[in-house]
Amino acid sequence: MDCFDSTTRRRIMQSVRSNDTTPELAVRSFLFRHGFRFRLHVKTLPGHPDIVLPKYKTVIEVRGCFWHRHPGCRQATMPSSNVEFWQKKFKRNVDRDKETEKQLNELGWNLIVVWECELKSDEFLKSLPSLILNKRNCQ
Repeated sequence: MDCFDSTTRRRIMQSVRSNDTTPELAVRSFLFRHGFRFRLHVKTLPGHPDIVLPKYKTVIEVRGCFWHRHPGCRQATMPSSNVEFWQKKFKRNVDRDKETEKQLNELGWNLIVVWECELKSDEFLKSLPSLILNKRNCQ
């Protein structure tokens, strides 16, 4: 059962952002501080990726564990109300992510997926530059 009435829940859900989320801003800030230059939400690429590093032919998607169903993550819970709606919604999100990944690969772009929960530790961000450089060298 939802702990909020429908009006409050609606207001909360309307405030959920798709761009410029806190995890996305953390990744962008880290990349910029470390000398990486990027473009945001490039409309000419499939899925309008969060961060595009043209020099490295690499795309970074910052995904919320809840919305994109991070496998094995505690944050990827199923809401207890309106379960059928949420199952369909999450399935569409995951299917869209897979299709976007396939299209980016076909176009020769490297994809790095950053999960929201990975940003709770500084270790992941510290490894990001080497991930980008390794992806570039593997082409």
